[in-house]
Amino acid sequence: MIIARSASELKAALESKQGSLGFVPTMGALHIGHRTLIEAARRDNETVVVSIFVNPTQFLPGEDLSKYPRREEADFKICELSGVDILFYPEVSAMYKEDEVRVIAPDIRGYILEGASRPGHFDGVLTVVMKLLNMVHPTRVYFGKKDAQQLALITQMCENFFMDIEIVPMETVRESDGLALSSRNVYLNESQRQEALKLSSALKEATKMVMQGNIRGNEIKGAMLKLLEPLEVEYVAIVNRQFEALDEVMIGNTIVLVAARVGPTRLIDNVWM
Repeated sequence: MIIARSASELKAALESKQGSLGFVPTMGALHIGHRTLIEAARRDNETVVVSIFVNPTQFLPGEDLSKYPRREEADFKICELSGVDILFYPEVSAMYKEDEVRVIAPDIRGYILEGASRPGHFDGVLTVVMKLLNMVHPTRVYFGKKDAQQLALITQMCENFFMDIEIVPMETVRESDGLALSSRNVYLNESQRQEALKLSSALKEATKMVMQGNIRGNEIKGAMLKLLEPLEVEYVAIVNRQFEALDEVMIGNTIVLVAARVGPTRLIDNVWM
C-alpha cells in the first residue's frame, strides 16, 4: 500500500495505475461501514484509493473538530488489510491555501435539515469533495446512505459541474441491535448508547407503519417523535430523493430522516423507502 501525503505524491502514485479506479473518501476512525465501502470498491475496480482527511471547513464553531476521533495506526492497518492500493493522508496545508475559490451549496437543499442545523457545513463538504475528486480522478466514488443529504448534494454537484464520475450509494451498516455505525458512537457511554437505539427504533416504526399501509407523513412523524422521547430531537423529516418535503410516503422515492442529540453527541439516521 502506497501512502501519499501531498498532491504531488498522490499524482505520482496514480501514474502507474491502469484501469478503473474506485475511491472512498473518509475522515478516518474507520469502522465496519467504511470497510464495506472499501470492499465494494475493491470488488468493482482495478485500483482502490482511500483518503483520510478530517476536513476543517465542514465543522462549525463549537463543533467537535479538535475532539474528532483520530486513529492513524489502526486506520492504516484497516486499509492495508482491506486491499487498498493508495492511501491519501494529507495535512490541512496540503489541501487549503489562503483566499481560495469555494464551492457553495445550493440555496435551498443546502440549507434545510442538516444545512439548517449546521449552516455552511455543506459548503465545506462540497469544496473538499470537489478537491479530492479532481486529485484522484476516480471512475467510481463510494458513499454511505446514512449521510443521505450529503450524498444527494455531492451527486448534484457532479451533475451540475458535468463530472464524469459514477456515484455508488451503499446501504447503512448497523450493529446487531440496529444502531447505525458512526465514528461519533465512541462518544457514547453505556446508558447513552441504549438511548441512541431510539433513532433506529423510530425508523423501524416508520417502516412498519408504511408496510401496514399508513403513508401519512404527519402520523408517521408523530409516532417517531413519541419513540424518540426524551431525546433532544433536531428534526424528523420525510422527503423524496431530491429532498423535497412529502406529505405522504412515495414508495421507491422517499427517505425518512432523524437527527437527535444523545447527551452531547449529535447523531443522524435514516431509512430509504
